[in-house]
Amino acid sequence: MANARRSPRWSFVVAAALFAVAAPHAASAAQPLGNGNAAAAIVDSNVREEVALSRTEAGKVITAIDRTRDNIGTVRKTTKLDTVDIVFLTDAARSEGGPPPAIENKVKQHQEDVAELRQEIEANALLFNAIDSRRVQAEDVLAVEFDDPGKVVIYAAAKPPK
Repeated sequence: MANARRSPRWSFVVAAALFAVAAPHAASAAQPLGNGNAAAAIVDSNVREEVALSRTEAGKVITAIDRTRDNIGTVRKTTKLDTVDIVFLTDAARSEGGPPPAIENKVKQHQEDVAELRQEIEANALLFNAIDSRRVQAEDVLAVEFDDPGKVVIYAAAKPPK
């Protein structure tokens, strides 16, 4: 009788140990995040990057920030894109003092929407892996713009990886 009580516990311990050992290997096989083309491997999208100054892109960024509420829903529904363009606004990076006043004021004006947009980007595997593959943190995303069907532009107050 004593052996019968120990047997179920033993089975549970063995099953838990096997799961703990197998889980990390299964996750790494499902999403090969270690390579440089993680976004392309996972989402089959072309991830491109561009370097720009915020003063030259200010109009586009401000317009995109004004559309953040609408773009949140689009981010939430996005499952496939042909192209993801990441625009690095290098002079707006934290290391450079952050965005210029016009953009910073617009971000503050839409603070709740921008915060929600960043959360939705983190929750969207396609967009998160696209920015992560270029070492952009969600908190550096200022706005997104869906130009054409199948294309998104992500404006980031960051510098490209070296």
